[in-house]
Amino acid sequence: MTSRRFFLRFLALSALAIGVASPALADELPTFNLVIKDARFIPQTIEVPANTKFKLVIRNDGPGPEELESDFPRKEKVLAEGATSFLVYQPLKPGRYRFFGDFHPDTAQGWIVAK
Repeated sequence: MTSRRFFLRFLALSALAIGVASPALADELPTFNLVIKDARFIPQTIEVPANTKFKLVIRNDGPGPEELESDFPRKEKVLAEGATSFLVYQPLKPGRYRFFGDFHPDTAQGWIVAK
């Protein structure tokens, strides 16, 4: 097989692979955003679909570092001021789940409500 023929076959298979993979892109996780600012979570309550895996993107606008923490489901994420990160949650049963800022537990409080 000539190198040109190999290259054309490679391109055709690559295009086929991209076409097959594109439905997976449509099935990305539902994503919700949370901002930490002035030792508070914005929004304070996040509604998510029950029984569905999801991603929570967290951005810390400061001032200073903060740690998002929850007892159930057990999650922790420390973010420096200006940092953005995410947590992936396994499907939650319908209910209300508390999270808090470990560095400012009196003001940084929030809820995930699975409906």
